[in-house]
Amino acid sequence: MDYFNPKKTLGQHFLKDLKIADKIVNSLNRDKKDLIIEIGPGKGILTQYLVKKYSNLYLIEIDKDLLPLLKLKFPKLKKKILNIDFLKFSFDDFIKKKNISIIGNFPYNVSSQIIFKIIDNIDHIDCLVGMFQKEVAKRICEKPGSKTYGIISVLTQLYFDVKYLFTVSPEVFTPKPKVFSGVIYLKKKKKILINCNKKLLHKIIKTSFQQRRKTLRNSLKSFKIPKSITEDSIFDLRPEKISGEDFIALTELIENGKATCE
Repeated sequence: MDYFNPKKTLGQHFLKDLKIADKIVNSLNRDKKDLIIEIGPGKGILTQYLVKKYSNLYLIEIDKDLLPLLKLKFPKLKKKILNIDFLKFSFDDFIKKKNISIIGNFPYNVSSQIIFKIIDNIDHIDCLVGMFQKEVAKRICEKPGSKTYGIISVLTQLYFDVKYLFTVSPEVFTPKPKVFSGVIYLKKKKKILINCNKKLLHKIIKTSFQQRRKTLRNSLKSFKIPKSITEDSIFDLRPEKISGEDFIALTELIENGKATCE
């Protein structure tokens, strides 16, 4: 029953190393009664450690063919195993609670989308422990000035304190991926000081990095920013040099300058 043919379309690579699974779960370090959601439990290698530590655990698994195995292994979780695509999951419809902790070995092909989904639902989330493709994990934790610093770096670090925990070899997966993985920890900031239009802020960040080799003066032309505003020295910089706090200040500057975006 434990044998399962991985599906390439879902990016399935099943972790098989029990020590690493235990290490990932221990990295979460939450209160026993906290609400925990595991995304993509697969065959339950993380789940077997999670059920021992947490009494309020939910599983979100997109692959319906894995449900019988999960229900057989974890009969107490039968009513808490949700067969749904996490990217379509509604926190508001499902549960009103806040301070939810997320954990998972995320499929490489949707891992960035999972992060953006979590950012969009930041009011519900407290922390995350996740395994990503190593390059993505490093990018999430990257600081300004790096060539790999980008949209996901800025947006994640606006809302979370981020920490790269450890690297995982391809050898501990079935099937073996072609790349290394990285486990990261995200903890929601105690104070998220965003005193500007969040929608505009996100749009400015994304637009800036779409032409990351250009200065902000050129990459943000579509916003029709008054010339008097673009004379500010921040517009001489490329987006990779700018922190999240700088992007907030930039957004306030553009807002106050009555810029219009096409």
